Amino acid sequence: MNETEMMSASHAVYSLRLHIVFVTKYRRKTLTPEIRDALREAFAEILADWRCTLIELGGEADHVHLLVGIHPALNLSTLINNLKSASSRRMRNRFADHLAKFYGQPYFWHRAYYVGSVGGASLDTVKRYVGAQGTKEKPRKAAHKPPPA
Repeated sequence: MNETEMMSASHAVYSLRLHIVFVTKYRRKTLTPEIRDALREAFAEILADWRCTLIELGGEADHVHLLVGIHPALNLSTLINNLKSASSRRMRNRFADHLAKFYGQPYFWHRAYYVGSVGGASLDTVKRYVGAQGTKEKPRKAAHKPPPA
């Protein structure tokens, strides 16, 4: 799913994108470039299992930002919890020695997160469009008439 791509399901056409932010536990600066690359792979795989796509990932040593295309039938809080727990487990297994320097317990992500919807138009543009619906009668195209004989 790219920036403008529409997806379709049995009875829906959709374009749903979310900006998600996860912060490391205690905001510890644990995310090396290698861990961020591993997170990119992990998130892409996890999201694919949910019929979602990872569009972009960025971040710093203590947090990551994900741009995600989602399917309309999913439960958002369940998806977020799965992303956090599955990625945490993978990173703790793969980078156990590195993470042990920061955490005595099997921690990785802070329990809170940020999620916001992302679209191609600003909120004001969409509000104006929705508010203008039905306010003006649009002329109908004339039915095709045969030429006079």
